[in-house]
Amino acid sequence: MNDWPLTLMAVHAHPDDEATGTGGVLARYAAEGIRTVLVTCTDGGCGDGPGGVKPGDPGHDPAAVALMRRQELEASCEVLKVSHLEMLDYADSGMMGWPSNDAPGSFWQTPVEEGAARLAELLRRYQPDVVVTYDENGFYGHPDHIQANRITMAALAMTALTPKVYWTTAPRSMMQRFGEVMREFGTDWQEPDPAEAAALAEIGLPDEEITTWVDTTAFGGQKFDALAAHASQGENIFFLRMGQERFTELMGVETFVRVQGTTGAAVPENDLFAGLR
Repeated sequence: MNDWPLTLMAVHAHPDDEATGTGGVLARYAAEGIRTVLVTCTDGGCGDGPGGVKPGDPGHDPAAVALMRRQELEASCEVLKVSHLEMLDYADSGMMGWPSNDAPGSFWQTPVEEGAARLAELLRRYQPDVVVTYDENGFYGHPDHIQANRITMAALAMTALTPKVYWTTAPRSMMQRFGEVMREFGTDWQEPDPAEAAALAEIGLPDEEITTWVDTTAFGGQKFDALAAHASQGENIFFLRMGQERFTELMGVETFVRVQGTTGAAVPENDLFAGLR
């Protein structure tokens, strides 16, 4: 047995996902003396290379990108005071429809049972009280996020553990606010076409369907600095451009849907560990 009274495990797809989706709760619960375990499933090799070189462009080296992103991930974990980092090191599958989806060894091509067996071993080792991952659509349809959901739920079924299980989400009200801020700060941002706008409108959930709202405002600086550790990735530059204060204003509450739990804690709740302490 260890000396940790409680443990949170977050299962993410890529380096930097931990900062955007759960940076606040990782920092908050670490500060409260809870053990925080981050499982990152892929190496991030389909991310941007130095100088913003995109996958498929001349000079993009997935192995070099993966090494760079591993270093960034370790820096982010240090900022967030993550207790334990576990890397499954599957190859990044890229966005849905990319040729890399079909590459041997990619996370998307990995049999769910194989990935789940490896994660089940970590679940048994760390005995988490709370597990966080994505919903069945990976929040926005990314294959590696979808696969992270699949292996997490399958791994839980392989064990006798009964943690509270949450899927990350965003309230539709926040998504509307996010669009307003994008227009404010995104100098090269353009209105999406109607089909893309409709797809964006379906991301997240109506506010009343969200079970768990965790205030992480006090840890906005850590969340911002963790994201800054991943500054090589172009999609993060928008967030960094707005500055820490506005970033915290927009991203200072992290929201989840509770999909499993035996504590009987009432919802809506404001603490992932409600009913456990």
